[in-house]
Amino acid sequence: MANRIMLNQTSYHGVGAIAEIVTEAKAHAFQKAFVCSDPDLIKFGVTGKVTDLLDKEGLAYEIYSDIKANPTIDNVKNGVAAFKASGADYIIAIGGGSSMDTSKAIGIIIANPEFEDVRSLEGVAPTRKPCVPIIAVPTTAGTAAEVTINYVITDVERKRKFVCVDPHDMPIIAVVDPEMMSSMPKGLTASTGMDALTHAIEGYTTKAAWEMTDMFHLKAIEIISKSLRGAVANTKEGREGMALGQYIAGMGFSNVGLGIAHSMAHTLGAVYDTPHGVACAMMLPIVMEYNADCTGEKYREIARAMGVEGVDQMDQATYRKAAVDAVRKLSEDVGIPSKLEALKEEDLPFLAESAHADACAPGNPKDASVEDLTALFRKLM
Repeated sequence: MANRIMLNQTSYHGVGAIAEIVTEAKAHAFQKAFVCSDPDLIKFGVTGKVTDLLDKEGLAYEIYSDIKANPTIDNVKNGVAAFKASGADYIIAIGGGSSMDTSKAIGIIIANPEFEDVRSLEGVAPTRKPCVPIIAVPTTAGTAAEVTINYVITDVERKRKFVCVDPHDMPIIAVVDPEMMSSMPKGLTASTGMDALTHAIEGYTTKAAWEMTDMFHLKAIEIISKSLRGAVANTKEGREGMALGQYIAGMGFSNVGLGIAHSMAHTLGAVYDTPHGVACAMMLPIVMEYNADCTGEKYREIARAMGVEGVDQMDQATYRKAAVDAVRKLSEDVGIPSKLEALKEEDLPFLAESAHADACAPGNPKDASVEDLTALFRKLM
């Protein structure tokens, strides 16, 4: 079987990289940008760092900001209508996963109108055309949506999130500028950073993992482990490290999938509106313990990448515990809670069924039953 790797056509990295947005817009002869960004980023002037560049160069744009933290079907539908009315021919997505996921769904539906029912995009949708060209500018160091073929939409009516996997949705250009992330508050820096670590660890242990993606994931684990505490403290080195580490994790997991930590996090987000990174951080060590006996020697390499010393002298049980402990310690150090106060016993059947049906579940190294998932959710109580 052939292994496939898909990445952006072009990506820019480093302080000041947003200047290349103008370069690329002109090189592609784009006429008008549909700028997708959430209201808070507009309010606090983060979006303006990009639109000021467009203004200076006389490049036309229109802003769309009807975007929630967990983007909904209505956010997408309204965005499709706004895009059609705007006369735009490309999208600039500025923000975290919410802005980028909304942009991807809008871009796919504009190019493939037969999928205007947003729910029809769930799973691997058989779209035929690439989405509207997207220039993706992350403002969080976590989702790596700028380099993935995935996006997640919330179905408010059914209290669930659904994952869409589509090679046609990948942004053509990623602009990863640490300065765009410098205004993130500590809590958001911590949660998005733990989301990135979850991407790297789940991608490394998923059933589809192979040598090339292992390379990405181990490097991402190393960089994130070294950088996240500093990023939460808003150090220059920490911000730059996380900007790179989360992108490298995205290069990997986008091509091999994730596991049940993400399935369960999607469900918690849909039911309780738990921030995605917080949900991932709470689930990751619990799921790592559950998966340990199906991971061979991989936890030794996770522990090593996280800076645990003496792993080569440890037996299997010890290095597996060391890997889980290192994840728990990092999560604790950056202020992530270990328990979910909102979780109720009566909700567990719905949560477990939803997580079992999630598109990320089949990639988990160990097949998890609804009963298994119920028991894992209960550990958050």
